[in-house]
Amino acid sequence: MDSHLTQDRPRPQSLSDLYISFTLLALQGFGGVLAIVQHELVEKKRWMTREEFVEEWAVAQIMPGPNVVNLSLMIGARYFGLPGALAALAGMLSLPLVLVLILTFFYAQFAGHPGLAGALRGMGAVAAGLITAAGLRLLSTLKTHPLGLPVSFAFTVACFAAIALLRWPLLYVLPSLGITAYFLTYRKIKP
Repeated sequence: MDSHLTQDRPRPQSLSDLYISFTLLALQGFGGVLAIVQHELVEKKRWMTREEFVEEWAVAQIMPGPNVVNLSLMIGARYFGLPGALAALAGMLSLPLVLVLILTFFYAQFAGHPGLAGALRGMGAVAAGLITAAGLRLLSTLKTHPLGLPVSFAFTVACFAAIALLRWPLLYVLPSLGITAYFLTYRKIKP
């Protein structure tokens, strides 16, 4: 367990608590999990501060694999080591896997129905809204970032422009901006 975790801070009570918490989180997160994960772990359960969430979410994004699965592994390991990481991972994947297999069966039966195509387009818009809302809610953490709000915002705009407007691959954008931000932050906080 990390030394910055205190005894009076809320934490998962057991491996089964971790498993159930991440199972419920996974079941809520079809299409846009960032807002749900942030709300559950930071605001509701208070297992993490906003700053910790932003830091660990950033690490989860640069690791290979689904972001929320990576985050669950890190949180599980934080509190219970390898058994915690495995319990959180099982919570994120077991029941959702069963549901996805059932939904796949039904989708195959009704894939040609125009109502289903419209519903899926609508769900995409909802997911985009959830992600945007979570990003705006986490914006306040940039005020305490060592680089400050203007520089952080400049990195955000540069990332958006490179990926959305210039259509550069994430494989190039993320390491170049990430490494640049890392070194600038390191220079700022270096004793």
